[in-house]
Amino acid sequence: MEENLTQEESLIKRIVICGPESTGKTTMINNLSVYFQTNYVDEFARDFLQIKWDSKKEICSKEDLIQIAKGQIKAENTKIKNSNKLIFCDTNILTTLAWSRTHFDEFCDPWLEKQSKLLTYDYYLILNTDIPWVKDDLRDRPKDRKKMFLAHKKELDNLNVDYDIINGSDFEKRFNKALEYIKNKY
Repeated sequence: MEENLTQEESLIKRIVICGPESTGKTTMINNLSVYFQTNYVDEFARDFLQIKWDSKKEICSKEDLIQIAKGQIKAENTKIKNSNKLIFCDTNILTTLAWSRTHFDEFCDPWLEKQSKLLTYDYYLILNTDIPWVKDDLRDRPKDRKKMFLAHKKELDNLNVDYDIINGSDFEKRFNKALEYIKNKY
């Protein structure tokens, strides 16, 4: 049996940027962290799966998902120690749940589901699919982006967490809307 994931105790507000592939999550967290002069947590899965692809030409498996969730929390726990009031997370376990259900015929490891209820985040921004899809080694479903958006939204609703949706095809307008939402909360 896997141990429970634990988050570093902190008064820092945890804000998750989530959504389907190629919606600007990484750009958003980079820009937000600069604006708020704080840290961000990279998407662990991206580096982990890129290494797997580069070394073995293998894609994500069900067995990778627990390791991805653990790696994401480890990175978060490291980065939160030196953050300034807020920390921005480029995805979290919610993305792992949504990805598992959409890529493995609704399968989700019960341990991951349990962990999603134990971890706490203060606020989520979900980025919509109204910007162009950009291909890379890991992005695999350009035609399923709306389905992935709905899968993320369903997970947010299931966890009953505070979130807002970022729409629009202009990156600057999306960023300004994110700023508006965050400033209204914090």
